[in-house]
Amino acid sequence: MAAAPYLVALALIEQEGRRALPLAGRSLSAEAAAAEEPTQAAHSLALELLLRLWQRSDEGPLRRACGVESLLLVEVPIESLPEALPVLKAAWLNTGDTAAFQNGLRALCSRAWTLSVAKFEPVTLTTWPA
Repeated sequence: MAAAPYLVALALIEQEGRRALPLAGRSLSAEAAAAEEPTQAAHSLALELLLRLWQRSDEGPLRRACGVESLLLVEVPIESLPEALPVLKAAWLNTGDTAAFQNGLRALCSRAWTLSVAKFEPVTLTTWPA
């Protein structure tokens, strides 16, 4: 695990025929980083990101670009934020190569989950890749 982990929620979406990859993130406390799943921080980030997506829907319909793997939560070293993550994001936006994006993200992150919800159930974190 990284000395300074950072939790990032990201959504791979398409809107009006264009790819978008909005994200939200925050530093994890040592306690949250040591937990099996950063549940409280994950729920907070997911809410923030989904509210931004909802606001964005005013500009046109949104579509998940990768099915159930479209909403991800990843734990990355804070050092990767200014360089590695933006490079991955730009490459996916430009090429749409989801496999390359996912492989790069897996190499970058120490832990990762997909986010999902079922009717009458709380947000579920599922280890990614499954």
